Amino acid sequence: MNIFTIILQQAAPAQQGGGGLSLIIMMVAIFAIMYFLMIRPQQKKQKELQRFRNELKKGDKVVTIGGIYGTIDELPENGNYVMMRIDTNVRIKVAKSSIVKDFSDVQQ
Repeated sequence: MNIFTIILQQAAPAQQGGGGLSLIIMMVAIFAIMYFLMIRPQQKKQKELQRFRNELKKGDKVVTIGGIYGTIDELPENGNYVMMRIDTNVRIKVAKSSIVKDFSDVQQ
């Protein structure tokens, strides 16, 4: 016989009685730890990003997910996009959901 089977056979009778409540408590504790360390911070970050996108205004210097730096040139009333100026005579149409950062306060 293997040493692991001997240990498991000796440990099995001790675990048979009353282990259900401690298992439930451990599962709840693990879920609570995961919620506070992983899920809640991510939800908070998503809410801040959505608030930032809703508060965009003309003249804000922003960067997109793809790394394109530019200035907000036009914001349609109910559109899901913005017109962004990336150079003197170059404007592009960008989805609001692709804008991730504001660089209005950063001096170049």
